[in-house]
Amino acid sequence: MADYIYTMEIRLTPGQQRGVVLVQDIARAAGMNVYLTGGAVRDIISGFSIRDLDFTVQGNPFKLEKDLERAGAVIAGRDDDTKSLFVGLPGNVRAEISMARIERHEKTGKPPVITPATILEDLRRRDFTINAMALSLNPGSRGLLMDPFNGAADIEAKLIRVLHNYAFLEDPSRLLRASRFAGRFHWPLEERTQARYDSAKENKYIEHISHKSIGYEIEQIAYEEDPLHILKIYEKEGWLEVLNPHWTSAKADSSGLAQLLKTRQQMNELGYRPDPAPAVMYFLTSRVGSKDITDLQKAIPRKTLVEAWKDLEDHAKELAKRLSGKEAATPSRTWKLLSEARPEMVLFLAVTARQQAVAQKIKNFFTKWRQIQQKVPLLEMTELHITPQLPEYPKISEDVFMLLLDGKLRSRNEILKYLKPLAPPPPPPPPAPKRGRAKGAAAAAASSPAPEAKSGIAGKKKAKGAVAAAPPPPAATTAKPAAKPATPVVSIKAEKHPVASKPPAKKQPSSKKAAAKKSKKK
Repeated sequence: MADYIYTMEIRLTPGQQRGVVLVQDIARAAGMNVYLTGGAVRDIISGFSIRDLDFTVQGNPFKLEKDLERAGAVIAGRDDDTKSLFVGLPGNVRAEISMARIERHEKTGKPPVITPATILEDLRRRDFTINAMALSLNPGSRGLLMDPFNGAADIEAKLIRVLHNYAFLEDPSRLLRASRFAGRFHWPLEERTQARYDSAKENKYIEHISHKSIGYEIEQIAYEEDPLHILKIYEKEGWLEVLNPHWTSAKADSSGLAQLLKTRQQMNELGYRPDPAPAVMYFLTSRVGSKDITDLQKAIPRKTLVEAWKDLEDHAKELAKRLSGKEAATPSRTWKLLSEARPEMVLFLAVTARQQAVAQKIKNFFTKWRQIQQKVPLLEMTELHITPQLPEYPKISEDVFMLLLDGKLRSRNEILKYLKPLAPPPPPPPPAPKRGRAKGAAAAAASSPAPEAKSGIAGKKKAKGAVAAAPPPPAATTAKPAAKPATPVVSIKAEKHPVASKPPAKKQPSSKKAAAKKSKKK
């Protein structure tokens, strides 16, 4: 169990991981079992990029709608028949939350009869084995992979296999999905699946496809890694005219689409996660008539995609106008404007901008100005102790970067002149190291004059060694070396008495005898 949870955590983006935790916690609070299902599990195991998250709950997901909105999610659409929510989770993460259900197809072309079910029953109604897997997100079974049709083995074998013989008859949209998966993964259909596919195509099962399924398949093209390739496959198989009779691959702007995907990859490397789907649909239908575009937009179930597609040109024109005005008169102002703009608008305008000045500013935003940003923090900032530990560091770094963009900090003198008032006071000197008693005495002895030190030490030895010291001579006779004979006396006694104990002290003469001796000398 832990292996699949670990695989999920390393394969999902940080935004998708937060989305999984969000839906999991909200479903648990509502008392519903929740599972990661379908394409998300398939892509986690196969190693392909995870485009969106599919959740299945044992209960009605509409009850989670208000809690999701409070957590910052956007409800992009809903399907009342299948009890499904199309959600935009925080971090620009697409998700679908569906009810675990059974679909009973009583007649081809008619909507199925839907009833609530368990997760295993829900997996049995799926289209292909590679999509009939679920990963539990519930306490006690978190990380348990449910794979009743051995879809993991088909992923390993790189095969697309239907679950049962009537898969294409019950839901003709599975013909389009089989072609889309084969084109995306470059996997063949399993032998019996290919035979059933050919039979369904020959018997024109596609004529019974529902309008809802058409809208869903149109939307899925917009999120493909190579949408033009899928469009050409649909055209070759005859499915594109089912989506719209006037839509062909020749009516797509292939060069603009290629530039869009290249710019999106560049933005992804810089940490931006724009949603390319509205711009992809714009280029795929660039030469399609306005009436046909309206029909395509009406069929798409995710209404947020439709609104973004409709407003794409107007918002891009507004951003181009701001980039041409005083609001972007300097590089620093342009940087702030593009940083605050929606990534989808920057992506689209980078490809469609007709004004050379606007295109150059966007190009500098992605290339030249990024190189200047990498110079911060400057060496002078480190010298002046302006480090990330300072509370003002983010603002100082931002201001320095803006001044560098505008060319106002060209030399070292200019940089130091700007940074010195912002530098913190120098740190206090470190305290002196604590020394022991012996080291302190040695240091004091070394710092005192040599003659005084010797006489002091000799005096101390005489006092401690109980050697009678002669009275200090008068000032006139100070030149006589009176202390010289004391040194050999002490050393001789030390040789005679190697024991560490002190020698016995001699009796000191009384004060009267000392006074008499002094008078005789005089």
